[in-house]
Amino acid sequence: MEFSLKEVLFSFLGGLGLFLFGLRFMSDALQSVAGNRMRKILEQGTKNPVRGVLTGALVTGVIQSSSATTVLTVGLVNAQLLTLRQAIGVILGANIGTTVTAYLIGFNLKEYALPILAIGALMYMFAKNKRVQLIGQAIFGFGVLFFALTIMGNGMKPLKDLPVFLNLMTGIENNSILGVLTGMAFTAVVQSSSATIGVLQELAFQGAITYNQAVPILFGDNIGTTVTAMLASIGAGVAARRTALTHLIFNVAGTIIFLPLFLTGVFQKIVVLFTNYVFILLPDSVGTWDALNIKLQIAQTHAVFNISNMLIHLPLVAVLAFIVTKLIPDVKEERVEEEEFRTQYIDKRFLNNPPLALAQATRETLRMGELAREAFSNALEYFKTREEALFKRGVYLEETIDTLEREITDYIVQASQKRLLAEESTHAYMIVQSLNDIERVADHCENIIEQADYAYKCGVNFSGEARKELDNIIDMTDETLRLALRALEKEDTALAKKVIQNEIMIDRLQVEYRKEHIRRLNEGKCNGSNGAVYLDLLGNLERISDHSRNIAGYILGEITP
Repeated sequence: MEFSLKEVLFSFLGGLGLFLFGLRFMSDALQSVAGNRMRKILEQGTKNPVRGVLTGALVTGVIQSSSATTVLTVGLVNAQLLTLRQAIGVILGANIGTTVTAYLIGFNLKEYALPILAIGALMYMFAKNKRVQLIGQAIFGFGVLFFALTIMGNGMKPLKDLPVFLNLMTGIENNSILGVLTGMAFTAVVQSSSATIGVLQELAFQGAITYNQAVPILFGDNIGTTVTAMLASIGAGVAARRTALTHLIFNVAGTIIFLPLFLTGVFQKIVVLFTNYVFILLPDSVGTWDALNIKLQIAQTHAVFNISNMLIHLPLVAVLAFIVTKLIPDVKEERVEEEEFRTQYIDKRFLNNPPLALAQATRETLRMGELAREAFSNALEYFKTREEALFKRGVYLEETIDTLEREITDYIVQASQKRLLAEESTHAYMIVQSLNDIERVADHCENIIEQADYAYKCGVNFSGEARKELDNIIDMTDETLRLALRALEKEDTALAKKVIQNEIMIDRLQVEYRKEHIRRLNEGKCNGSNGAVYLDLLGNLERISDHSRNIAGYILGEITP
């Protein structure tokens, strides 16, 4: 018996470890293939709760991880890209999408595990195209799932004859709360409801547990899976913590509603009716409940529970939002400047999905670019008025841009430590280089502020002709910077070419205006101090246009890693 117990324990733990590895390996690959499209789907497909549910189910079904979807949703809420109500719809849908894994396990594909592993390994190891490698990784992970189930299944066979285990299962059947707590604890530890449901399905298939013993544990699994989102919300903003709490409330409420129905036998009848008349899925039989193997019966129960729970809570999205808002009240609003100083779009939760992380870094870079444009207009306004508030704003903007450059660069470096596709590597390089140019624009704006102080100290006063020249080149420089940032946002080569044309024109104007300045000096229309400030201003404006031109060059591929 001792040897058998050791064999059971080793097979179970080894199989569970392989299962978790395969699930993670597959999910990571699918997320990388889906890339930034997941974020776009979530943002564009959540206009109302019904669309949010469909979107959440779709994304989770594709990436095979409700935890990844909920963590991504928490991150998007924290970045203020999704509202709380939109996020609730996604989470309702994610619970439905996660049932796909249980169905895959239900279709007994264990005998095909080895050829699936072979195909996945060959694609992963020998394909030159990284996207094909990722598809191979997903197939290999899929094969590992079923190979792990074979190991677990063989190891768990003796459990049906083990008195201690049988007594435990009998205790769960007599006390459903114990089953719910068991499911909660197991899922909280492994942080994967798919894994715990897979174990349940295998135990039932081996005859170690009955359907009635499995269902309370299944309910607990749904609560335990919320731990991942709760952990992801630690250190996040108020809205993100509310989103994670909604996930917990939704799944706890579902168990409170359906556990009594299960104990009275009503829930089982609902599942059977749903299977026989609504959701017939087994192609090799008449599609009735009795035709399903125990694995598919558990998968079907999981789906009916989550779909029914969603239908109950969907009309109550506003109520859920109200409850979590009361439980997690707003903190004292921070000053706008304090919000600007911190990053808004990048989030460590996105790092497991490099394409998404790079897309968010791009958003943060564009926000930094808009701050640089503000620094430019602020510096020029200070040059005209010398208002103290403009000086303070200019210093603050320069410090903020410096901080953002460091944080965004560090974030991109972290995202780049994962395997990137060739176009993703090029995109990461473009953003890092653009960050440096944007930061240099802010430096030149600081120079303009310093020149304003020097001009005031020396009593500089430009002639009407000089002012007209400066206004002309300032307008062109502002337009060039604006076009460069827009080209970066859209990766638009036509706009990038327009930036380069503008920069050439600014270079020509600078040469022309310097000649005009020398003429005015010779004619005595301006003095040395006026001339020094005028030339410094021209120089800084020309350098700002140069950095805008650099950004255009990255987009056109003129400067590559």
